[in-house]
Amino acid sequence: MSLKINVDDVAKVLASIQDLANKQVLVGIPASKAERQEGDEEPINNAQLGYIHEYGAPASNIPARPFLNPGIARTQESINNHLKKAAKAAMDGNSEKVDVELNATGLIAQAGARNEINSGDFEALAPATLAARRRRGRTGDKPLIDTGQLRNSITYVIREKD
Repeated sequence: MSLKINVDDVAKVLASIQDLANKQVLVGIPASKAERQEGDEEPINNAQLGYIHEYGAPASNIPARPFLNPGIARTQESINNHLKKAAKAAMDGNSEKVDVELNATGLIAQAGARNEINSGDFEALAPATLAARRRRGRTGDKPLIDTGQLRNSITYVIREKD
């Protein structure tokens, strides 16, 4: 029995694996996308607002209404499937497919967090918050959704690990 090698793709495969190992998919509200629109009364940006809602601010009587971590957790099975496909693509030396799968991973996690804001079971808004919304001409009573800016600022990036 003899083994014949027609194409030596070892270098390509190793480069693809190293490329995957050096990348990370981050989901959240990046500082560069955190600013709120002009005219907003909020003195803070979307990233700060997201942190407050995710973890709460007891000193200001704002309960935790986590959306990012639970939203991503609900999509974990799909995320894992795409990460497995990325790993297989790396083992095949297919860097383009690795990028496709990492982008799919980011989109799924982003959608999971946004969906959690839309459909999560959160503590109801305080009467004072509802009254403040009405004074601004808003009628909705869903926590985390007033203008939609927070939800729409959730995104993902793929970057090299530090």
